[in-house]
Amino acid sequence: MSQERHPIEAEIHPLLAQRWSPRAFSGESLSTATLRQLFEAARWAPSSMNEQPWRFIVARRDERDAFERIFNCLSESNRRWAGSAGALVVAVAARFSTRSGRENGSARYDLGQAVAHLTVQAMAAGLYVHQMGGFSADAAREALAIPEGFDPVVAIAIGRLGDPSTLAETDREREASTRSRRALAETVFAGSWGQSAPFTDSAG
Repeated sequence: MSQERHPIEAEIHPLLAQRWSPRAFSGESLSTATLRQLFEAARWAPSSMNEQPWRFIVARRDERDAFERIFNCLSESNRRWAGSAGALVVAVAARFSTRSGRENGSARYDLGQAVAHLTVQAMAAGLYVHQMGGFSADAAREALAIPEGFDPVVAIAIGRLGDPSTLAETDREREASTRSRRALAETVFAGSWGQSAPFTDSAG
């Protein structure tokens, strides 16, 4: 399984080092208490001017009608495996600032921070999160009655690990691949673009 991780260049918290995005989920629904904990973590994410532009529409797997509404908004490739998740979520960003009425340029960034908080909390609870850009925002807006001024940004599958052998061949191959990331030296610069930061030398 892709829990195997690419060698890290500095020690980080195990929840971050072990985080990955599986496709094989157990099919076990999640309790309301578990979901409350995850979304409480998201609620305490930072946001510009404390706008808290995030909204979430969630359906547990045993809430069949609601679950199907979100499931049917997913791309075909994601529908191959996401039906075994314990819950499906559509994460939504408020387009406009509640203070100024102007477009909130930080809304999607802030939503991303909230989802990151949720993801780490999920890992702490023994759960896994797979975020999906492959969904129809228009279909989600209609099926989930999302009002104007709010943009569906990402769909999310949450659940416990399942058996990768249940996946389609292409998805099994992805499930077994080793995680990797671009080197720190190619990601972090000192003072100006392209200048290596002193701490990015993995030998140091």
